Amino acid sequence: MRKYSLIIVLLCSIYGSSVSMAQTDNTVERSKNSRLDSLQKIQEVEVYGKRPLATSQTLRGKDLQALSTTTVADALKYFAGVQIKDYGGLGGLKTINVRSLGAQHVGVYVDGIRITNVQNGTVDLGKFSLSSMESVALYNANKLDNCQSASEYASGATVYLRTRRPTCDSLSVQLRQASFSTYMGKANIQFFRHGWSGFIDGEWTDTKGDYPFRYHSEYEDTVGHRSNSDITYGRIEAALFKDGFSSHLYYYDSERGCPGGIVRRLSDKYVNVGREWDRDFFVQASYQKEFAKHHRIKANAKYTNEYLRYCTDYPENQNTARVDNHYRQQDGYGALCYGYTPWSWLSLSTSYDIRYSKLWADLKKFDDVFRLDQKEVVAAQMNLHDFQAAMSMLHQHYHDFTYAHVGAADPLDRWTPALSLAYTFQGITLRTWYKKIFRAPTLNDLYYTQVGNRNLKPEYTKQLNIGLEYHYNHKQWNASVQADIYQNKIENRIVCLPLKGTYTWTMMNYGYTFCQGLNATASGSYNIHDWSFSLLSSLTWQRDLNRTDPEDEDTYNKPICYSPRLSYTLTGIIQWRRVQLTTSYMHVGERMWSYADPNDMLTPYNNIDTKLSYDTHLGKTSLGLCLEVCDLLDEQYEHIPRYPLPGRNYRLTLTFGI
Repeated sequence: MRKYSLIIVLLCSIYGSSVSMAQTDNTVERSKNSRLDSLQKIQEVEVYGKRPLATSQTLRGKDLQALSTTTVADALKYFAGVQIKDYGGLGGLKTINVRSLGAQHVGVYVDGIRITNVQNGTVDLGKFSLSSMESVALYNANKLDNCQSASEYASGATVYLRTRRPTCDSLSVQLRQASFSTYMGKANIQFFRHGWSGFIDGEWTDTKGDYPFRYHSEYEDTVGHRSNSDITYGRIEAALFKDGFSSHLYYYDSERGCPGGIVRRLSDKYVNVGREWDRDFFVQASYQKEFAKHHRIKANAKYTNEYLRYCTDYPENQNTARVDNHYRQQDGYGALCYGYTPWSWLSLSTSYDIRYSKLWADLKKFDDVFRLDQKEVVAAQMNLHDFQAAMSMLHQHYHDFTYAHVGAADPLDRWTPALSLAYTFQGITLRTWYKKIFRAPTLNDLYYTQVGNRNLKPEYTKQLNIGLEYHYNHKQWNASVQADIYQNKIENRIVCLPLKGTYTWTMMNYGYTFCQGLNATASGSYNIHDWSFSLLSSLTWQRDLNRTDPEDEDTYNKPICYSPRLSYTLTGIIQWRRVQLTTSYMHVGERMWSYADPNDMLTPYNNIDTKLSYDTHLGKTSLGLCLEVCDLLDEQYEHIPRYPLPGRNYRLTLTFGI
């Protein structure tokens, strides 16, 4: 990054010198007029580069938009070490699992502030669109800046969604028609005035989701159409930026069907009538400022309000329990961060975060729950010649409050460390890092009616990583390679077990898992005349084993469910003038899904997506046309057993902009 920053400063200096020399012979009055008519203030310029201390993967700009993607979940599936769980249907829940840590160990951030769900600890990535995103990045362990919130140190892995900063006024309208009676309309307004910039982005989508499927196994062969898989949703986002200030407003409203699993021979008779309504809202703001050269401060604030209704109380429901439950969450968050750089090679920082959450539910014997979550961190980073180091100590304190029936769980108070080292020689960076972290039990884990267990312990992870990274830049082409070997240990896994009979389940600390793996990525691009070629690839190999009970021959040293041994992706992008062709190939190996029958595996699958786009300009008006074909081979694979995903499907998108 320092190298690129120096190049930018040098180019700006050369430009400024040439302008000054050209004006030497002009009169003073003409010089004043010239300065008044020209741009006097250079806006903030950010140069992105991978910090060698952190294991990170990033998609940004044209590479991000070139992929056959609609939501954030679609983009993240191309990263090494990532497993996306999709619970079937076009409106199905989509969660991310990184290096088999579990979805609750992954923090998701929008412009540096975390998206939270105190109820179950997971984030549905299908609710977030890529239309307003500048970049999507995944960091294993910590992203390392000299002034960041304590919450950013508190996850096993972090996903950063950075929204686009407009530089001019524009209006874009997008219309899409896709398979399974899918219709989408989207509008984006950007503005730039007197140093202020911002956008308003809105989307409406409706789909029946009635895609055909064929479910084939050793014992059955079921053909039908997916039922109760429809979804209608609206989303609106707005953002405002100026210098060190940024803000973001988000609202999402949806109604969807919950299709349930496929049942043998009854696919056209059995209909899961479950319906779900979601209303999610948050507003956040952040401000950072540097002063006196060596000091930097940042303040974050956020308010979240979420509503969820789940209903199966319909006359035609003959197969599942009839419920009509409502859940409401409110969340207030604030953080204050301070960074100090006494010398150019040393940076010190500290941060204090506080979050107050409340959960209401109309379940029987469910009390309102309040959680006070406090985090503090002290961190140091050193960059001395070719050697880099970073260390941090994080303190987390959780205190719950309830009324009436049963008291709250005991307060939770823990310290956890992290250490990173790196050394660079001849353009190659060697790095290693260690991190110990935990996730606190969610409110569902502790207090959910008949299942919750107030005596749960935190679920600990210990991560050790050794890797290397290399970048090469040339006038016409560039390339980068990185590879990491890692080891994860998870203790006191929080799972749901049937302790009081088949129909009575309880949350328990049960399990110890041991994972060893390799993540590798390689990318390159080549430009010549009107042609541009890009290649992106990722590889994951891991051995994720259950080491809970040596006396249990059925489970001990067996693979963790849903964890493939091998997966990889390969994406090629070809562009000629205004025509662009993108083809993505993904392979995921077989996965065990149940210890009851270790031989009943989820079969390997290959997925190919392709995207052809063309855009042109008519004066100040831009027009774009895009055709996407997803799952070109028509493999109806599964992430979860009996939840087949759509096979081959199409999207046709028309874009109009001024």
